[in-house]
This record gives sequence, C-alpha cells and structure tokens, in this order.
Amino acid sequence: MSASLSQHEALVHVMVMMSAVDRNMTDDEIARIGVLVRFLPAFNGFDEDHLIHIGRECAAQLAAPEGLDVALEMVREALPQRLYETAYALAVEIAAADQRIRNEEIRLLQLLRDRLGLDKLACAAIERGAIARFRK
Repeated sequence: MSASLSQHEALVHVMVMMSAVDRNMTDDEIARIGVLVRFLPAFNGFDEDHLIHIGRECAAQLAAPEGLDVALEMVREALPQRLYETAYALAVEIAAADQRIRNEEIRLLQLLRDRLGLDKLACAAIERGAIARFRK
C-alpha cells in the first residue's frame, strides 16, 4: 500500500471502508460506489478502471494491524478540507445503500466525523438528506 493517497483514492477508500465495516459488502453497496464514481464531480478525471485495485488496497490496509485508524488518517491527510463533508456524504450514501444502517456503520461515521473534525449539525443534515433520498 502506498504511503499516501490521491484525493480520488481517499474518497474511494471512504466508500470501501463503509461497505466493508460490517464484513459484508453487499451488491447494493458495490453498485452504489460505481454509480457515485461515475456521476459525482469530485471524481472528474478519475479512471474507473482503477476502482477494483483501489478497493483491494483499502481492504489490505484494513486487514493490517490498526488498519482502520491508519486508513482514516491517510484519508484525512489526502483530502483538502473542502472535501471533508464530501467524504462524509459518500460514507453515508454507502451506509444507506442497502436500506439498513448497522451499528458498525454508525461507529465508522462517528470515527470519520471526529477524524475530519466535522460539525455535528452539518453531519446530521447530510444524514437527513440520505434518509430522504432512500425512503420508499
């Protein structure tokens, strides 16, 4: 695993971490990652062919000792502050993709929010937006 991540890689890592945190990457979550990478402006210029490789790198990092903590720090270091809320929003999107938010996902959202120093009110707004988008 490289010592640093690009902005695109960091955002993909956030989504992969969220998908993998409950040790069950669902088809809905994987499909959602692909959709987000294809359509969000934050991924302009990103080569989708690298998505699987980046996902594997992230999984390897998570399996290492203190992998989650190291991965979160790598994400924080790779992203400019203007993309911190974007990273949180991506994590929320993946957590909501399968219509069930698990305790592990909630905990990862808390860790991400704290690591990035995000405002709780802004995070609550991002979460409410996801609830509205995924409501049936």
